[in-house]
Amino acid sequence: MTRLRTGDIKDISGQLADYDRELLDRTGQTLRGIACRALDISEEDFQSLSKNVTVGVVPIRGGEGVIEGFSHTVKDIVKHIGFNVFVTDETDVGGIAGAVERGAEVVMMADDSRFVALNVKQGRVVDNAEATAKGFVAGLDLMVGGLKGQTVLVIGCGPVGRNAALAAFHRGAGVSVFDIDDRRSLHLAREVETLTGQSVHVERSFEDALRNHHLLVEATNAAGIIVESFITPEMYIAAPGMPLGLTSTAVEKISHRLLHDPLQLGVAVMALEAAMPYKSNLATKAQRHKAPRRGDPIKRR
Repeated sequence: MTRLRTGDIKDISGQLADYDRELLDRTGQTLRGIACRALDISEEDFQSLSKNVTVGVVPIRGGEGVIEGFSHTVKDIVKHIGFNVFVTDETDVGGIAGAVERGAEVVMMADDSRFVALNVKQGRVVDNAEATAKGFVAGLDLMVGGLKGQTVLVIGCGPVGRNAALAAFHRGAGVSVFDIDDRRSLHLAREVETLTGQSVHVERSFEDALRNHHLLVEATNAAGIIVESFITPEMYIAAPGMPLGLTSTAVEKISHRLLHDPLQLGVAVMALEAAMPYKSNLATKAQRHKAPRRGDPIKRR
């Protein structure tokens, strides 16, 4: 988790109610509602599920990516959407053992390279990149009244971008992709076409890609790459990338048609998906065909 910084998450816990109000204004759903939408589960079913699942969050102290307050922020998000949740007293291996010993069905933890939720009983792993992509695509779907029959531009072909493309196809959208490295765009296009049987359009020019699309998933960690002049009245952006890829003036211009947070949506979706007694067809396919993690000039969330 080296792409987040302590400052990115320090105010999240105290502002979850405010964030729900913001999400209601932009999408018509709360954080829990978007997570349910992302996984095609009703809120009634969520209520039944959450009563019977306990989540343990394990602080991981190894590596260079320690973020102060991270585990307690994750706990607060998971509690906010309705789960019983605790942070273990011990860290690392001791914490994992402690979570299981205290009866956690789901264990959440992050190190420098991965943030995962483990379903202990089912032996399943839910990765934050996949969950984040599903959450933001579901949010975009809600913002525009449905993605079916529309085209989504995915900017950034790393793990989040890859899963965003799959999630967009799952919602009936067409998909275009752009990456600063054409090889990544082509690799993703081939992989997604193999998985879905649907064609993926590869954009070669960033400026042309923005001019040709009004529904965007910005999944890079390049700050300020989308400037005010690219923002049109028809444009909607779901931006899971950290830091945010829009300049401050672009953010001001797009206003309520932007969906962005550093942690909340991804955590909500991954906790819910790990707690579910089954996996969606989309998630199952994605797990079977994990893309290799290759480096490139723009690292992904």
